[in-house]
Amino acid sequence: MTMSDKLSDPRLFRQHAYIDGKWTHGSGGRDEAVTNPATGEVLGHIPWLEADQVRSAVDAAEKAFSHWRALRADERCERLLAWYDLLQANREDLAILMTLEQGKPLPDSRGEVEYGASFIRWFAEEGKRTRGETIPSHIPNAALGTIKEPVGVAVLITPWNFPLAMITRKAAAAMAAGCPVVVKPASETPFSALALAELAERAGIPAGVFNVVLGEAAEISKTLCSDERVMALSFTGSTRVGRLLLEQCANTVKRVSLELGGNAPFIVGPDVDPKEAAYAAVAAKFQTVGQDCLAADRILVHESIHDEFVAHFAERMAALTVGNGMESEVDLGPLIHSQAVDKASKIVDDAISKGATLVAGDQSQAPGPNFFMPVLLTGVTPKMKVWSEETFAPVAGITAYSDDDQVIEMANDTEYGLAAYVYTHDIRRIWKLLRALEYGMVSVNSVKMTGPPIPFGGVKQSGLGREGGSSGIDEYLETKYYCLGSLGSVSGS
Repeated sequence: MTMSDKLSDPRLFRQHAYIDGKWTHGSGGRDEAVTNPATGEVLGHIPWLEADQVRSAVDAAEKAFSHWRALRADERCERLLAWYDLLQANREDLAILMTLEQGKPLPDSRGEVEYGASFIRWFAEEGKRTRGETIPSHIPNAALGTIKEPVGVAVLITPWNFPLAMITRKAAAAMAAGCPVVVKPASETPFSALALAELAERAGIPAGVFNVVLGEAAEISKTLCSDERVMALSFTGSTRVGRLLLEQCANTVKRVSLELGGNAPFIVGPDVDPKEAAYAAVAAKFQTVGQDCLAADRILVHESIHDEFVAHFAERMAALTVGNGMESEVDLGPLIHSQAVDKASKIVDDAISKGATLVAGDQSQAPGPNFFMPVLLTGVTPKMKVWSEETFAPVAGITAYSDDDQVIEMANDTEYGLAAYVYTHDIRRIWKLLRALEYGMVSVNSVKMTGPPIPFGGVKQSGLGREGGSSGIDEYLETKYYCLGSLGSVSGS
């Protein structure tokens, strides 16, 4: 059975780049296979574009800009809402595509389609609220104010862990603001992006407004970052790559927004039910099989309930089912590729060699080469990689602490500052931690914290700017100041 045979609408499975409203082959003759990480099955092939083809996508976006920005905000809203409706109408096919190329369980993929679509609806409406302001004038006989204008062509570079939602969260904001986009999806998961292009075309999004380029990431990013016509770049991925892109954008002084790595602490106070907190920590750690920048990497538990918490965590973790995401009742799918498995193994070995205790995690039970059974380590210390690195794997490390000041210092002991979790009922502790934690987002007594209305983003080396909420569209808008003097008045500074 081919990939197309698995979909109700086989036209959603595309194996070409999408530039200026046309499906495009690579001019260099190089194709790359895309495989199912759960089975190793080749799902299809994508072309690797040459630099001139990548620049042609910028040509198309630049050409489309004048018309797209000239549309009224409500006209752009109508087209985006039509796109949203098509995502909803095709959500099962989109979920199947995602599970096959990314590996996550089908229910999780369905959830991502819903989540990703919600950003299109949010920003379709938010585009009608990009208001300027009136400034009380200090200049005689003059009216002062600001208007918001689209920044121009935007490049969006997105990761493989959320292959649909990371595109819609960026693209919907940019397009609602009036900016055409050039999307570079991860080569591991291109088919979700191409399905979005197919649906955008059906929704009446004009040619050149939504483009998808494919190929070698480093070469494409270098081409796009050096192009003076590209006015904004948004990237989600590792801090290492984010630093490189920031450097590459410096010469042309682009608007840059970065959503980079995380190393989220999960702080458990002494006053909570250990079982309730442990179950929440399992959910926070193993979402997307740990391949999530919001995953709880360092679980910090008050010493008074540490042992009971660990017992409940181990019990809940043991109940998770690992397997092919297309099968029913699977909780955790594969890691994206064998390199991710190797990295996870090295992190676990490093922790054990430095004194951590392996409570659970028998890798002989893994159902395939790209699978990694969930691991629980206790006695984790700052000298271990599991403490300092973003694991991006189902490896949970637990550390005991004695008081609030100590746990604040422990939690902030990282270059990252994306998200933190706090579980406690003490309002004084909540406010103390909320203010002291050096993170862009803090979730108290809840694992779920994201969605279209919130300003998603981090501090320190977890990124620049925000996505979602009213802040998300500002990444693609410039503020233009005006001074309207009356004719015949004397101008002044």
